[in-house]
Amino acid sequence: MEFNFEVTELSQFLQDELTVSSADISLVMQKKEELNAPIPMLLWQYGLISRSQLDRIFDWLENRSLLLLVNIEE
Repeated sequence: MEFNFEVTELSQFLQDELTVSSADISLVMQKKEELNAPIPMLLWQYGLISRSQLDRIFDWLENRSLLLLVNIEE
């Protein structure tokens, strides 16, 4: 259940902040199941995002993880 929520948040970030289309996200989600690879890396490998966008995704994921840790500890 939590995984679906995380994917939804990531999808929203990709669409809102990086203007990745929902079709591109769907394609990557299908490939993720086949290849068992991280979503950000698949987006980059398929040429759907730039290297700087990939860095932004990793920064967003890191910041989100830190926020989750702070909330858990409180």
